[in-house]
Amino acid sequence: MPQRLAVLNIVGLTPNLLGDATPNLVDFARRCGGIRSLIPDLPAVTCTVQSSILTGTTPARHGIVGNGWFDRAQNEVQFWKQSSALVGGDRIWDLARKRDPSVTTANLFWWNAMYSTANITVTPRPIYCADGRKLPDIWTNPSDWRDELRGEIGAFPLFHFWGPAADIRSTEWIARATMMTVAKFDPTLSLVYLPHLDYALQKFGPTHPSIRAELREIDGVFAALLKFFDDRGVRVSVLSEYGIAPVSKATYLNRALRSAGFLRLRNEMDREILDAGASRAFAVCDHQVAHIYVAQEKYLDDVRRTLQATAGVEMVLGAEEKRAAGLDHPRAGDLVAISTADSWFAYPWWNDDALAPDYARTVDIHRKPGYDPCELFLDPKIRFPKGRIAWRLFQRKLGMRALLDVIPLDASLVRGSHGRVEMAHARRPLMMVDDGDNDDLEVRACDVMPFLMRQIFGRDG
Repeated sequence: MPQRLAVLNIVGLTPNLLGDATPNLVDFARRCGGIRSLIPDLPAVTCTVQSSILTGTTPARHGIVGNGWFDRAQNEVQFWKQSSALVGGDRIWDLARKRDPSVTTANLFWWNAMYSTANITVTPRPIYCADGRKLPDIWTNPSDWRDELRGEIGAFPLFHFWGPAADIRSTEWIARATMMTVAKFDPTLSLVYLPHLDYALQKFGPTHPSIRAELREIDGVFAALLKFFDDRGVRVSVLSEYGIAPVSKATYLNRALRSAGFLRLRNEMDREILDAGASRAFAVCDHQVAHIYVAQEKYLDDVRRTLQATAGVEMVLGAEEKRAAGLDHPRAGDLVAISTADSWFAYPWWNDDALAPDYARTVDIHRKPGYDPCELFLDPKIRFPKGRIAWRLFQRKLGMRALLDVIPLDASLVRGSHGRVEMAHARRPLMMVDDGDNDDLEVRACDVMPFLMRQIFGRDG
């Protein structure tokens, strides 16, 4: 009979963060006989690593080459899309169910969750109103589970999940939703996403004194979940997707490509807008990795030289290097840039902040053609940012379309990033599996699945 398993994905957790601020996680590491080092696939970002773990394949197979990429058919950059159909291949619950049809799975906030073959799903899905408002909400399968969760624990705290107000409240809500879901459906496999550390580590960096308080908070959530699962005889495994490295500067690839004449822009309402489809080359920046899309092969060498000459770029991968890295998929850029260890790639292309698109100063994860950790900050140049937010919300109540334009354009505020695979051992993501076998001290993300299958089915799993 399959053993029930809960996989707790504590984002950003690394060996060097375990200590007196995390007594429950330290005790669990002892219970597991130690810590394995998880080697993420390139790029070491949320959607890619999760897909590698759940499919047991690399991005070359499952196709999730980042949190976003350029859709060549639509000539548009797509970021943070939620459809399960984007992921190629079977996932762990498909393979487990083929082995034993009684196996059921609950996906609690792991990405690319919508319309998957998992039995139960809870995932964030804001309501985007025609008047510009964004309302917190979730999508669930079965659909009526959304109403039960909201009725019992309230609306999902979306604005504490991402943005300047991100904090432990969203992770606590996910933990409560997890316990409700498991108590009702009793799934064989529970996949639980606990994002709290990610925010503070990117905002302040992993060595900032405030991180101790954040570690205590996530350790408390972990303790509650561990007791809940232990009381029900559910085995628990802990892993993380990536480690956060301290960074001191941002690198602007699109500005470098603009200076070299590769970028094309449109002027819309006196703002500079990237015209991706018309550009000879442009960068989709995603933390410390960027996909470079080149319109014609004749530009490849010149684009590569431009990137290699840009401070903050450690290496540029072409076709052969992408193949060796398991990243040779049609969605990937023609070139892939990797930053130096102490820098990250910011998406802006404008040289004058007065010409930045209107969405640049807002939290808008889908419209921006690149990842923007500046969304974790309130603009320090605004004297009373909370007052501006209150005024904007009041304007919306009056029926006006008002932008919450309180996000800074200063990328130097960011102090932590990820995406590179090469990191010091202590800053790598980790895996703690209570299987009595610690022979494999390093495990690639695409090789995690056999460990989890053994947790469910025993040594022959």
